[in-house]
Amino acid sequence: MVTKEECRDALDTLSDNLARADGKVRDAAGFDRSLSCHITDLDVTFTGRLTDGRIEVADTVSGPPPEKAQIRLAMAGDDLVALVDGELNFARAWGSGRVRLEAGFRDLLRLRSLL
Repeated sequence: MVTKEECRDALDTLSDNLARADGKVRDAAGFDRSLSCHITDLDVTFTGRLTDGRIEVADTVSGPPPEKAQIRLAMAGDDLVALVDGELNFARAWGSGRVRLEAGFRDLLRLRSLL
C-alpha cells in the first residue's frame, strides 16, 4: 500500500506530465475546474484545481471530499501510482470500476482525449 506522500508525489508527476504535453492533451487539460482526488484506501482527499494544464493541489483532508468539485476522481492509492507510472490503463481501470471519474458532460467530453 502506498503512502499519502507517494500519492501526492504521483499527483505532482501527473501535473508535470500535463504541463509538458502538447496538442490535444494540452488543449483538454487547459481549462479551469475545481478538482478532488479521493484515495479510498487511505481515506484522504486531495483538493485543488486543474488550471492552465496543471493540477494545483491546495489542500489535503481526511475522508471524502468536503465539497463537490467539478471534476471528481476516486481510486486506491496503488492505482493512482500505477496510472501515473503507466502501469495501469485509465480507460480499463475506469471501465472496471477501479477508478471513478465524475464530471459534467462537457468536461467529460474534453477529458476523454486525456484517456
